Amino acid sequence: MAPNTPSKDDFSRRTFVKTVGATGVAAGLAGCGGNGGDGGTTTSGTTTSGGSGGKTTIQFAADSRAADHEAKINEFLHNAGLSKDIEVSILAGSQVTDNRQQKYTQWLSAKRQNPTLLMMDSGWTIPFIVRDQLQKLDDVLPSDLLSRVKNDYYQASVSTAQAPQSDALYGIPLFPDFPTMQYRKDLVEQAGYNPESENWATESMKWDTFSHVISDTMSQTDVDMGYNFQAKVYEGLSCCDFNEWLTSWGGAYFGDHDNLFGPIGDRPITVDEQPVINSLKMVRSFLDDGYDPGLSGDYAGKISPDSCLQWVEDDSLAPFQNGNAVALRNWPYSINICGADDVFGEDLGVMPIPYAVEPSNAKYEGTGGPVSALGGWHVTMNPYASESNKQAAVEVIKAMTTEQFALDMFGLIGWIPPVPSALTTDRAKSVPVIGRYVDSLRVAGENAVPRPVTAVWPQESTKVAQEANAALSGDKTAEKAMGDLKSSLEAIESSV
Repeated sequence: MAPNTPSKDDFSRRTFVKTVGATGVAAGLAGCGGNGGDGGTTTSGTTTSGGSGGKTTIQFAADSRAADHEAKINEFLHNAGLSKDIEVSILAGSQVTDNRQQKYTQWLSAKRQNPTLLMMDSGWTIPFIVRDQLQKLDDVLPSDLLSRVKNDYYQASVSTAQAPQSDALYGIPLFPDFPTMQYRKDLVEQAGYNPESENWATESMKWDTFSHVISDTMSQTDVDMGYNFQAKVYEGLSCCDFNEWLTSWGGAYFGDHDNLFGPIGDRPITVDEQPVINSLKMVRSFLDDGYDPGLSGDYAGKISPDSCLQWVEDDSLAPFQNGNAVALRNWPYSINICGADDVFGEDLGVMPIPYAVEPSNAKYEGTGGPVSALGGWHVTMNPYASESNKQAAVEVIKAMTTEQFALDMFGLIGWIPPVPSALTTDRAKSVPVIGRYVDSLRVAGENAVPRPVTAVWPQESTKVAQEANAALSGDKTAEKAMGDLKSSLEAIESSV
């Protein structure tokens, strides 16, 4: 969706946003959910420490959907082991993620004691960490819990909750978010393919094979569009679609993924290398039937509408949902929409995003193979909260990290459990609609790649999106666009 535009469905807080660090606060972005406003969030003190028979109420700044389910969430927490002497009061923050980021910045800069817990977007938690505005959880949580989070949770999610170049934890992944390739199973079967026998749900195919599947299906059915994606000049292109394409080719913004979070100005800039250029050439060939990408492999030609160059998430979803496209790259919220019985039901297929290069043949660590851009949210602790509230908040976090709580929330709101093994359970698979696709989601999560979040990412993201869009539209060659991008990124990194 366009910046600050509410989502048509907020099934998932699928947001990828610009981080604090540049002047001002950026507008909300694609996939960022939203019903606008900031939900009337306040910081009035609701915390009361109970004496004999009393209760402690902990404020938790989250979103409106969590606030709408406050009673149920408290029930889940208590069922997961939280003492009934502790209650959680959920503040309904804005569904526009950047508005939440701005509000948290104001609170923490003012060193307010409330709220005690904050639900933070994985895309901008690190800037709060480097400004020392979050409680270091290694200092307050039990060692066994810390070890479990660091070892058992989706590692890409954990990395966005840690201090750069450190394993110190400042947030606990509450739920991750990652895209998949959603497709019309009935249409591809009509074209002669058999997704079930070929294990499309978990075994990603290569981009050239995918292009022919889409082309064949378009030619044998009555749909006008093949592969829909998002390539408007916006954050979603730089952090997500382009990030996935170039990584699946073995390319990278800054070399090995150890460099994703810095150090700024002391890491290689690798956007002008051949894998990145090849990824853009491939996608341009999907848009322009007269363009020869000159790549090894047999690509089918035009399979995507020109409109993709101006599309964000809900734009690309609409024609797919309406039955006029074969495949759609999108977030879990659209699975819930399109997999409903009154849309496609079990005719909706889901697979990992295709790839071009095997990880073993990729130059950089963390690249190659099927990749999905990482989204999701963490629970973090206010370092300025009172010690008694911090102690109670530790007990809340303990309950939140149980599998029981994660699966309760998956069924209630659709929050994907942060531990891969939870998606393999019968309970996860029994959740209506999205439960059918947990195997695909698990694979996507295991191959998730974060955006390179640092204090300068807002500036860099804008340049990335502009140059990638220029290459895809043919306004520049891929080589020229990436050469210009490298110069821009070098100037930004050297200015810090």
